[in-house]
Amino acid sequence: MKLNIIVDGRSNAFEVPDKLLTEAVDFFEKLDADMDQGWQMSRDWVQSPDPEQRCQIAADKILTAIETENEKLLMLMAAYILRTMPGVTGINIDITGDMNETDIIMGHDDSRPLGPIFS
Repeated sequence: MKLNIIVDGRSNAFEVPDKLLTEAVDFFEKLDADMDQGWQMSRDWVQSPDPEQRCQIAADKILTAIETENEKLLMLMAAYILRTMPGVTGINIDITGDMNETDIIMGHDDSRPLGPIFS
């Protein structure tokens, strides 16, 4: 699966192996359990992050992974985002220090009819 990661206007499409979404389930469950305890999201404490916020948290970890050249962490966080928000195609990571401003980009269902269906 592909995840387009946009940082500071630069876009990179990362190919995340499908098997990583199933092989890293224990890691994802641990990450979710940590987030279930609440999370500091920039200036705000979020008691129970929703799926979008969880992806914003993972995106913040992607930014750290890019800065530290940690490809393994980058791939794990990309896989976590793909698993947490099915249909996501990209993530535009905020670099100003406010992870709440990170945008989740959802794909469009091209098979959906453009108008009413008549029988």
